[in-house]
Amino acid sequence: MDFVITINSHVHTPLHRQVYEELRQAILSGRLAPGQKLPSTRSLAQSLSISRATVTQGYEQLLSEGYLETTIGSGTFVCRQLPDDLLQTPPIESTSQVTNSPISLSAYGVSLTERSLFRLPEPEAQISFSYGRPAFDKFPLHVWRQLLSRHCRVNTDVLDYTNNSMGDQRLREAIAAYLSRSRAVKCSAEQIIIIDGSQQGLDLITRLLINRGDWIAVEDPGYLGARRAFLANGARLFPVSVDESGLLVTNLTTDITPKIKLIYVTPSHQFPTGALLSLPRRLELLAWAHKSEAIIIEDDYDSEYRYGQRPIPALQGLDHRNSVIYVGTFSKVLFPALRLGYLVLPHTLVDVFTRAKWLADRQSSLLEQHALTDFINEGHLERHIRRMRSLYDQRRQTLVKSLAAHFGDKVTIIGENAGMHLMVKINTTLSDQEIVQGAAHLGVGINAAHSYYLKTSPGSEFVLGYAELNEQKIQDGIDRLAQIILNS
Repeated sequence: MDFVITINSHVHTPLHRQVYEELRQAILSGRLAPGQKLPSTRSLAQSLSISRATVTQGYEQLLSEGYLETTIGSGTFVCRQLPDDLLQTPPIESTSQVTNSPISLSAYGVSLTERSLFRLPEPEAQISFSYGRPAFDKFPLHVWRQLLSRHCRVNTDVLDYTNNSMGDQRLREAIAAYLSRSRAVKCSAEQIIIIDGSQQGLDLITRLLINRGDWIAVEDPGYLGARRAFLANGARLFPVSVDESGLLVTNLTTDITPKIKLIYVTPSHQFPTGALLSLPRRLELLAWAHKSEAIIIEDDYDSEYRYGQRPIPALQGLDHRNSVIYVGTFSKVLFPALRLGYLVLPHTLVDVFTRAKWLADRQSSLLEQHALTDFINEGHLERHIRRMRSLYDQRRQTLVKSLAAHFGDKVTIIGENAGMHLMVKINTTLSDQEIVQGAAHLGVGINAAHSYYLKTSPGSEFVLGYAELNEQKIQDGIDRLAQIILNS
C-alpha cells in the first residue's frame, strides 16, 4: 500500500515527529478512515527515503495515544473507534503550509464559470418526461455483451494506442454505407471522423472554425448543448426563428443580419419544436450558405425515428458545394453511455479535424468501435431501429391521445410525427414555474421550453419525452399534469 505524506528534511522538526503529525492529521481529517490499514514501517520508510526506525517511532507514538492499533499477523490499522476527545482535538498545523495563489483563468475558462451556460441536474421524478433517453430495457444488451467479449478475447490491439485518430477504418466504412442507405448522405469513409459524441464534435467545429467574436446563427428555440459550446468558445449568437416548416431562412437576409460564419440547424427534427425543415427551405438554406460563404452544421440527432412520413434527404446529400458538416451520434439510437459519434466533413477539413481530435483525446475507445462495427455490419443496428420505431410510435400515440383526452382544445401538440419527444403549448393562466413545481410535487418531471429561447419565450410551452416511459406511466403522468393545470 502506498500512502503519500509530506516530509521536509530542511526544517527543525524531527522526522519522526513529522511522520506522527502528518498521519495524525490524516486520521483527524478523514483521509485515513477508521479501520483502514497503514503501510508497513518498512514500505513507508522506503517510499519516504528515511530510516525504518524513524517511521517506527512515529507509529509507536500514535499507538500510545490511541490513534492506531495492531493486529498480530495482519498489520497496523487506524482505530475503528477513536475517543471523542481525539476527534474534537484541533488539527495540528501541517509542517508544510499551503497557500492559495491567485490563478487567472483564460477567456474560455471564465466563460465556463457563467451560471447561464450550465444548469444543475434535474431532480428525479417518479414519472419523468425527460427527453433524449431511449428505452434502456429494450436494448439488446446480450448481443452487445457478446460483441465486446468477442473482441476482448481475440484482439489485444483494442488495448493499445492507434495511429489513426480518425477512428477505425471498418467502422467508418460501415457508417458511410449506413448513411448512404438511410439518409442519402454522400460521403466516403475518408470523410468521416469518429468522435466522443456530438458534443465533442460541436466543440471541435467551433474551436477550428470560429474566432472570438464571430457570429453563429442558431435556431430559436434551439438545442442548449450547441449554444453552450458556441458561447464557451467566444462566439456571438444570432437567433433565427422557426415555424412549422422549420428554420425561417428569410431571417438570414435582413438588413440587421451580421456576417454569419456558421449556422447550426436540426433539420430532420428541429429541437425542441420537432418541425421538419421542408425541402424548399433546405434548398434555400444551401443557396444562402453558398452565397454567404457560411458553413452549415447539420445535427441529425434522432432522424431514425419518423412516423408515417417520408424521410427527406439530409442537407449534406443535397449539398454540391461542400457547405455542410454533418454531425451524427449513437446516443439516442443505442444508449447515451456509448460515447461514440461521427462527423462527415468536406475533404478540405479532414486533415485539420484529425489533428484536433488527436490533440483533444488522441482516440475514441477502440473496443467499443470494434463492437459497434460488428453491431452495424451484422444487421443488429437496423433491426434495433425497426423495433424501437414501432415501440416509440405506440408510446407517442398514447401520449398524444392522453393529452387530447385531458386537455382537448386547451393544448396544441407540435412536432409529434418524429423523434423521441414532442412539444406542447397549453392554454393556462399558470406560470411555467408553477406548472413544473406542481407537477414535481405529484411526482412528474417535465421541462419548460423557455430555456431554449434566446429571444423572449411565449411561455406555456413544454417538452415531453416519451421514449423511456411505458404506456401506463405516460397515461398516469398526463393525468397528474391535468390535475395541476385544469384545477387551477
